[in-house]
Amino acid sequence: MPETTCIVLKNDTDGIATAARSIRAGRLVAFPTETVYGLGADATNDHAVAAIFAAKGRPHFNPLIVHFADADEIAHDVIVDDRAEALAATFWPGPLTLILPRRRESRISLLAGAGLDTLAVRVPAHETALAVIRAAACPIAAPSANRSGHVSPTRARHVLDDLGHRIAAVIDGGDCAVGIESTVLDLSTPTPAVLRPGKISTERIETVIGTVHVAAPSSLEAPKSPGRLERHYAPERPLRMNADRARPGEALLGFGPDTAGAALNLSPTGDLTEAAANLFAMIRALDTPENQGIAVMPIPEAGLGRAINDRLRRASHR
Repeated sequence: MPETTCIVLKNDTDGIATAARSIRAGRLVAFPTETVYGLGADATNDHAVAAIFAAKGRPHFNPLIVHFADADEIAHDVIVDDRAEALAATFWPGPLTLILPRRRESRISLLAGAGLDTLAVRVPAHETALAVIRAAACPIAAPSANRSGHVSPTRARHVLDDLGHRIAAVIDGGDCAVGIESTVLDLSTPTPAVLRPGKISTERIETVIGTVHVAAPSSLEAPKSPGRLERHYAPERPLRMNADRARPGEALLGFGPDTAGAALNLSPTGDLTEAAANLFAMIRALDTPENQGIAVMPIPEAGLGRAINDRLRRASHR
């Protein structure tokens, strides 16, 4: 695709207005959410949605999440059942994506849903993201603003490193608070299924709608959700999980207080929320030619730790 010059916009009224005008004109603009930076385009514009796939180098069978400013707007494009209403009332705005049946009259580009009869939708819990959606006056398709399969961006600098010559602008809203992508829950079938873990845990979802199935990663089949391929979120250097020490040439990414020899520490106190917020930024910081690989100390497989380990497993897949 032709190169362009990415403008860095301030996170203020003028920056948001400029971003919205660009999106309405069919251009791509990255902006912060509470999870990671999203690469935004008018979800009703086929050409703009196609430009997302081109900029990211993303397989066209991998659907996008469509972001809305409020839950009521979503009902125009998907069929909302009692389960979805209860979850929206509990967790939106927030880092939960719901996969719901697409309405026949939906205005969303078929490409955004990868040609499926479902759509992945959410309402982000970030004032800048919500302001951009409202100002653009359209639903915004916004996958993570990075090259497909690469480490997700949690700072504007990460977006520039990956896509600086492929998009129109990025709003610099500082670091993302959550730091990993949203939980994805499939409600298009009678049995709800978590397709991608995130900050909203399966246990919390089950307190609202009852038993939920946790799906295995996709491999060759076309996924119903982003972030489902076995290799995803991957650095250039090999990543090794559950390491107690670094091997020769590796950089050690620590967790907790007992991290002798660690180059960086996800959380010195062993706080999973802090670790999630630091995960992608620290992997990027260690993914340099000086290191032959990245070794990551064990993360507890509980609560938010499940989501962190999910990202690490996909990043380590070769």
